[in-house]
Amino acid sequence: MWRVVKNINPKTNKPYYYKDNPEAVKARDSKRMYVNGKEVLKKHPLYKPGKYKGFTDAAFSSLQNYAEAKEGQVYIICNPSFRNWCKVGMAVDAEDRLKQYQTSSPHRDYALVKCYNTSNRRETETKAHAELEKNYKRKGEWFMCTGYNAQKILDAMLETEGEQLDLF
Repeated sequence: MWRVVKNINPKTNKPYYYKDNPEAVKARDSKRMYVNGKEVLKKHPLYKPGKYKGFTDAAFSSLQNYAEAKEGQVYIICNPSFRNWCKVGMAVDAEDRLKQYQTSSPHRDYALVKCYNTSNRRETETKAHAELEKNYKRKGEWFMCTGYNAQKILDAMLETEGEQLDLF
C-alpha cells in the first residue's frame, strides 16, 4: 500500500519537517510582529501582529496602544546643517524616529547622539526640555546647543533620577 505524502520539500525531495511545513510557518508568522524586517517581542508596548515599515505605521494601526504606552525613549538628534542646534524628543523607538528624519534630508545626515530608555517618555521629555531651557535658547523641541552639551545635562539629570542610560 502506498502512502501519499502531500508536503514534499522541493529542495530535498523529502517530506517537510513538521516545523518547516509551509502551513505551520504561515500560522506561526501570522502571530508575530515585524518592523522593517525585524521581529518585535510581544512585550513591546505597540505589539500588534503584522508586518510594518516602521513603528509609526504600527502605532497608527494600533493608536490606542500608542496613546497608552508610557515606556519609550528620550533622544538627542543633531544635523550638521543646523550647527549648534540639537533636538531632544521622545519616541517608542529612537532609531525608528531617526529614520523618519532621514527621509526629509537628501544627505541622510541626521545623527542620533544618544537615547535614554525611560519608564515614562512624556514626563522625562518634559523634564529634559525644562532642564535644557535653563541654559539654552529653545524653538519647539530644538535647542541652541551642541549634542554633547545636551548629553551632559541629560546624563546628569537622568542619573540622579535613576533612569537607564543607553549609549550609542
